[in-house]
Amino acid sequence: MAISPWWCICGAQHSLSKDRGAPAPSPLGRRSKYSGQSVGAMPMRLLTVGKKRSRGTQLLVEEYKEKLGYYCDFEDTLIRSNPKLTSDVKVQVEAEDAAMIQQLKPDDFVVALDENGKDVISEQIADLIGDAGNTGSSRLTFCIGGPYGLGVQVRKRADATIRLSSLVLNHQVALVVLMEQLYRAWTIIKGQKYHH
Repeated sequence: MAISPWWCICGAQHSLSKDRGAPAPSPLGRRSKYSGQSVGAMPMRLLTVGKKRSRGTQLLVEEYKEKLGYYCDFEDTLIRSNPKLTSDVKVQVEAEDAAMIQQLKPDDFVVALDENGKDVISEQIADLIGDAGNTGSSRLTFCIGGPYGLGVQVRKRADATIRLSSLVLNHQVALVVLMEQLYRAWTIIKGQKYHH
């Protein structure tokens, strides 16, 4: 399926800057173009690579899954880190990459979380959710890699590549931040008071 890069789908006023990591200029009080509009509840999926999550992380993930359930079907899949039990980082990343790529459907709209991705603000995540629903995709899938990041296949497959912070985040921290931002994005779309 040929899908334009997300920053092209959003249009000029919502596009991401071509400067690495810099968000597009946004006016004070920027709103999502989908605020207050009816947006189809496209199923969402989160694919993460890692070991068993800490109890605190899992509790927060479950809390946000429950909150997101009011807006859309949400699935959380944990892919085992280092499935080949190798000390070779390249082999580890390739094995994790292959396991993640097997989980993706051809009609998924895939968002890779990567430290070299584009910075986004909360309203742009809301726009991304709305825009993904207009592509003919059946599901919106977010991918978080393991300790050494995402592999080449997932990066190539991604329809959008974003980063949540200019800081390098532990994948469990990134997971919690993403879950909160997905919930925030839906409240922005629905015009609810959680965001401000």
